[in-house]
Amino acid sequence: MAAALLSAPTLRAQEPNISALPPVQLVRETVAHETASDSGGAKHLFRSYRRTPKGSQTKLYVETNDAIAGRLIAVNDQPLNPQQEQSENDHLAWLMNNPDQLRKKHTREKEDADRTMRIVKALPDAFRYEYAGTENSADGLGKVGDPLIRLKFTPNPSYSPPSHVEQVLEGMQGYLLIDPEAKRIARIDGTLFRDVSFGWGIIGRLDKGGRFCVQQADVGDGSWEITLMSLKITGKILMLKGISMISDETFSDFHQVPENLTFADGVHLLNKEREQLEHDASPPVITRKNLR
Repeated sequence: MAAALLSAPTLRAQEPNISALPPVQLVRETVAHETASDSGGAKHLFRSYRRTPKGSQTKLYVETNDAIAGRLIAVNDQPLNPQQEQSENDHLAWLMNNPDQLRKKHTREKEDADRTMRIVKALPDAFRYEYAGTENSADGLGKVGDPLIRLKFTPNPSYSPPSHVEQVLEGMQGYLLIDPEAKRIARIDGTLFRDVSFGWGIIGRLDKGGRFCVQQADVGDGSWEITLMSLKITGKILMLKGISMISDETFSDFHQVPENLTFADGVHLLNKEREQLEHDASPPVITRKNLR
């Protein structure tokens, strides 16, 4: 996680009046609003910059009715070579011409979103909360101008996870940032303070010290989108295969697109965006410095 994301919260002179509201109630109301806001909403074209121990990738994505369309535009901050460009074109053409594969991609994306939402829905019951001051919102964090409430969380010993998806929460502690005006989660930052078995020890184990951070923001049109995901998770699956998920990914430059966008239309928009970048003589590269 970038050092800037670990900076201490900045207290504001006028904090929101939250003293009368128990912290878990604020979390419960926010989660209810998060889940209600999850369905539907505007679709966007955006960029991502993902860094792992093996290097970096820059991609363009667009949300469509069929699935998310994406294409790689840079590797290690360098434009693609002709072979890489052709590979991207071929893959997108293959998806457009294979409805079954496109449906499978859509199903995988929905399953991932459903698992994430199950974690979000568990937040009010899985943890105990206490107020820990406020922090300023910023570009890419909450809604600019809204003060954010910081809540420290620790496991609730009486919580019983309903499935292996939620089991990871039993060994996690950290903090939430909530925008009380929008009733949205601006950041969740969690660390595993002990090894955590999931699937009741049959499926696997996550190692102590693992950490994840997910950040959201109002992207300018009233929609809230994920703007940062940071993972540092190690462990084992089926007690044999090692797990290593170490990455920092930042999402930026959100532009609203038509609601009834097909996958083919989305690919067309991606290609136009890539061509525009070349026309503007701006290399299709995003660095951390650009995104701050």
